Amino acid sequence: MPDTKKNEKKYDLILDALQQLLEDRNIQNISVSEIAQKAGIGKGSIYYYFPSKEAILDALIERSYEQPLSTAKNLAAQTEISPFTRMAMLFQACQNSSTAFVKQNGSSSGNASAQDLAFLHQKYLTHVVSELKPALTEIIKQGIENGDIHFDYPAALAEIALIVIAVKLDNSLLPSTSAETGDTLQGLISLLEKGTGVAPGTLSYLSLTPYKPN
Repeated sequence: MPDTKKNEKKYDLILDALQQLLEDRNIQNISVSEIAQKAGIGKGSIYYYFPSKEAILDALIERSYEQPLSTAKNLAAQTEISPFTRMAMLFQACQNSSTAFVKQNGSSSGNASAQDLAFLHQKYLTHVVSELKPALTEIIKQGIENGDIHFDYPAALAEIALIVIAVKLDNSLLPSTSAETGDTLQGLISLLEKGTGVAPGTLSYLSLTPYKPN
């Protein structure tokens, strides 16, 4: 019977090794052999856990933002809470993960190329949107069934909202001033209210704000 704890330790060692290498190296210049050496394990062991370097990066991104995303999805399942409150919870999780991403990559951005940062952003955005979309779609569907929301395309609405929020909050793919980002987010909230047929101001308490580095 395999030693589960030992396997989990090696798994985390691999992710830790890549995270450390990314602090002063570009992802394109990091090899699987270097990850294995940094982790203190054989290269063959890497492929027992991951089929490729890209898969290791995907797992690292998933681990980095697991807590806020998991919390939001668990809260989203609490159907006794209004759909709008649960939407706010998901949006807040999106903001939390955006903040974490900017903080983490800001510390090493001086050594990373623009191409590298863009690649990491793409990975991050794909993960956040794909993880939160099913939960947000379900919330919107429940709101439609309850008569609180009036909209014919819940999955499309969820995806549009998450993409806009993720891109604007991390403020790296499309750099904007705080005022410009605030206007965009307020515009999104207004569109959500009009598109779902709720009263103006219903979603104003979302209070989404872009991350501001110290």
